[in-house]
Amino acid sequence: METNSTFLSSWDQFMYIGLALSIGFSVLILLYHEYKVLLIKDYKEKYDYVNLHEVRYFWYAVLGVILAAACFANTFQTHKIESAGMQWFYVRLGVTVCFLIIGYFVFYSLVRIYYPRFLEKRLTKLRNTPRVSPEGNVMRKLTQSEEEHHLENIKEGEVHSVDYDIWLDDKTGFKKIEKYHAFEHAEECTECGYFTFKINHEEIEQAPTVSEDGLLMKHYKCTYCNHREQREVVIARLATNAV
Repeated sequence: METNSTFLSSWDQFMYIGLALSIGFSVLILLYHEYKVLLIKDYKEKYDYVNLHEVRYFWYAVLGVILAAACFANTFQTHKIESAGMQWFYVRLGVTVCFLIIGYFVFYSLVRIYYPRFLEKRLTKLRNTPRVSPEGNVMRKLTQSEEEHHLENIKEGEVHSVDYDIWLDDKTGFKKIEKYHAFEHAEECTECGYFTFKINHEEIEQAPTVSEDGLLMKHYKCTYCNHREQREVVIARLATNAV
């Protein structure tokens, strides 16, 4: 009995250490991510970094919380186990492992379904934050109609899922063109309401010419409910000086 009591006491100590380490890991991984974002000065580079890494780091932090909960659960009712018998220690351990596995898949799905909504808001804010030219002037983001006078014609193969933002310094004429890939981002699904609606594939139904606009068909698919939609996008006609 005394041996069991010593073992359970040591076990609880290890679990509390694991709890502290897991929580510390979650906090540190989020702080590290935000610190990396803070170090990046260019908003486009900041945008690309957040788009590429934020969900992964957030998931690591969630894993730390899940492990912390598992460690805490393995200290629950230890005094009763001492009197009831060690078989309940193994029961508690088995139940905790089962809930740990279930929690892993449940929270993985929740992160995949819900977090993109918050990520897209942050990306939109980064994309629309006014840029500053090398001369220190606040630049203006051009409207879609204004962009046509500044963008050179892009190759037909580059039309797919590509969007451009053009920032202009009206005082000096300095221009910055930023390229974004639409297929990397999720939209709110009209069927289930989750931000799991992405471009699945695209096809050019009518190639643009010098005299006529082209037509691009975008095929969307929800990764949660498998809802599908098709959307037509007009491709601007080619400029007369196109090579």
